[in-house]
Amino acid sequence: MLEPLLAARGYGIRWLDAGLDPLEARALMAPDLVVVLGGPIGVYEADAYPFIADELAAIGARLDSGKPLLGICLGAQMMAAALGARVAPGPVKEIGWAPVSLTPDGQESVLAALAATPVLHWHGDNCDAPAGCKVLASTRHCPVQAFSRSPAQLALQFHIETEPARLERWLVGHTVELGKAGIDPRSLRAQAKNYGAATHAAGRVILSKWLDTVAEAI
Repeated sequence: MLEPLLAARGYGIRWLDAGLDPLEARALMAPDLVVVLGGPIGVYEADAYPFIADELAAIGARLDSGKPLLGICLGAQMMAAALGARVAPGPVKEIGWAPVSLTPDGQESVLAALAATPVLHWHGDNCDAPAGCKVLASTRHCPVQAFSRSPAQLALQFHIETEPARLERWLVGHTVELGKAGIDPRSLRAQAKNYGAATHAAGRVILSKWLDTVAEAI
């Protein structure tokens, strides 16, 4: 979903693959907009994945600049860690479609459309709320599901950008994780059939509103 929304607003898109492409601070400072996506590792695993240190430094520099930044899943946790907040395994893995509870700040934010729409959760780590940020959404097992440092800097632990038709790629790619968590992929297919279209529609509204906000900040 993100790519066509960005292209429609005139953005040229460049992909960087963490761990393969250099991620010095200047790489994330030049663009008008940066989106940090997810992955199956933890922020706290820098010993095993040394590139995490450079990525955190680059994200921290971007945050300090005030330039637009969107973090999704691991990207949100990277933002939290770069701001000095703790990131650690949560009490349970949250995988599947379920609602979030919006805080008063969340109800007044671009996330307002999620008041009656479930999102796709797919994470096992939680983050604390970074100092100076507004918590926008939570769930029972994850008190910080979304936060913002400014209207142009937004972090989402959950997924609203996912194309329901591409879920099968996730199910195949995460088969070991799902097996360890005791989650039957058939249940996720059923959830996608019931909720995927509504989440996709709400995600388009939310991300469009956020991109319009970003345009004012550039």
